[in-house]
Amino acid sequence: MEEAVSAADANRKFSVLLRGVRSGRSYVVTSHGRPVARIIPAAKREDVASGARDALFARLEKQTLIEAGPWTREELYGNDP
Repeated sequence: MEEAVSAADANRKFSVLLRGVRSGRSYVVTSHGRPVARIIPAAKREDVASGARDALFARLEKQTLIEAGPWTREELYGNDP
C-alpha cells in the first residue's frame, strides 16, 4: 500500500522517504490533494515498466491493421522538395 505525502512534506522529509523506500515502502506525492508522482523502490520500477509494456503490446495486438501502402522518405519526414 502506498502512503500519501504532500509535495511540501516530501520536500522537507526527502531523506526520511528514501529510507522508507529502501525498506520497501512506496509513496504517492500529492499537490493540492491530487496525486502527481510516485516514489517507489527501483526494483518495483522494472515491474511497472514491464507491466506497461505488456499492456501496450496487448492493446496493439487487438487493433486492426490498415493497408497504408509504401511511404517515401519525403512523406515520412515531411521534407517537401
